[in-house]
Amino acid sequence: MKRKRSLVRRTAAAVAAGAAALTLAACGGADDGDAGGSAGHGGHNASASASAPASAPASQGRHNAADVAFAKGMIPHHRQAVEMADLAPERAGSAEVEKLAAEIKKAQDPEIRTLSGWLTSWGEEVPADDAAMDHSTHGMDGMDGMDGMMTDQEMRGLEDASGEAFDTAFLELMIKHHEGAVAMARTEQADGAHAPAKKMAGEIITSQSAEIERMNRLLGKG
Repeated sequence: MKRKRSLVRRTAAAVAAGAAALTLAACGGADDGDAGGSAGHGGHNASASASAPASAPASQGRHNAADVAFAKGMIPHHRQAVEMADLAPERAGSAEVEKLAAEIKKAQDPEIRTLSGWLTSWGEEVPADDAAMDHSTHGMDGMDGMDGMMTDQEMRGLEDASGEAFDTAFLELMIKHHEGAVAMARTEQADGAHAPAKKMAGEIITSQSAEIERMNRLLGKG
């Protein structure tokens, strides 16, 4: 009888030990799985979420020498267009020319600020305000020299003109100016890396090409 009770106790102990082992194994498996999940799944997600925000701004902020040249060339180019447009209210003989000049200034002033902001954020120097006045600086910062910038003589001639003579000179010079801007923008689209700059270049191509057609019509060439 005593031997039977002893056997029962040993059997119960063995069963309890086996159950405990199974419980520990199950817990260990769960812990291992969770750890594996943290390293494999959860860890991947953590790594992905950590790298995604870092890579997105890096991609958006990526720029190259072509972007810098585009910004440094387009700022004085736009400034000169605004300088030309500022002459129209007191000199234009046609309301259509005066309206066009106002639209050019309205479009290009904000782009100058945007381009300047990019250069500052890239640690680059923004062209001085008088760069547009130095009309001999064609092809600055890698541009090809076909940027349509007016010479000092052309600018003085425009300042001295009025009425129909001003309108004709303004339209002819601004067409050449716009053609230069379009060429610069096409170079940026081909060679640039900064997505916002390439987008601006596309907008310049579209808007200024349309204005070229409009100016040609005003000159009777369209």
